[in-house]
Amino acid sequence: MSQRNIRVIHEPTDERPVCTVLEALNRISGKWAIGILLNVSHGPARFTELERAVPGISRRMLTLTLRSLERDGLISRTVYATVPPKVEYRATDMAVELYSSLTALTHWAERHREAIAESREAYDRAHGRPADAGPDC
Repeated sequence: MSQRNIRVIHEPTDERPVCTVLEALNRISGKWAIGILLNVSHGPARFTELERAVPGISRRMLTLTLRSLERDGLISRTVYATVPPKVEYRATDMAVELYSSLTALTHWAERHREAIAESREAYDRAHGRPADAGPDC
């Protein structure tokens, strides 16, 4: 059968794009998002506080990640009319609900960090990878 004879018509049921489960998981599991969400779940945080609390994050990456999390409804941003301007970030109810899952995930990673490292080393030895191949994450 020829592909030219097959026609599929997609009729949108809603004008808004739907965030898939995979998209949501990708957003919250990003390299920087977990650290930011864990910090703002304890209470409001300012930009510089988050910059210090999330090791290795650049100012630009922090800005981009905060914007993405705000866009997804996981944090709220409040600007106070002071000189200099004061900006605070807070976890939304949706992010607070996510907090226990994120802490469980980080605790699991901490408990199994050494076992994972040992498994990687054994795998690398068995597959002829150099020992100094560097971290995978």
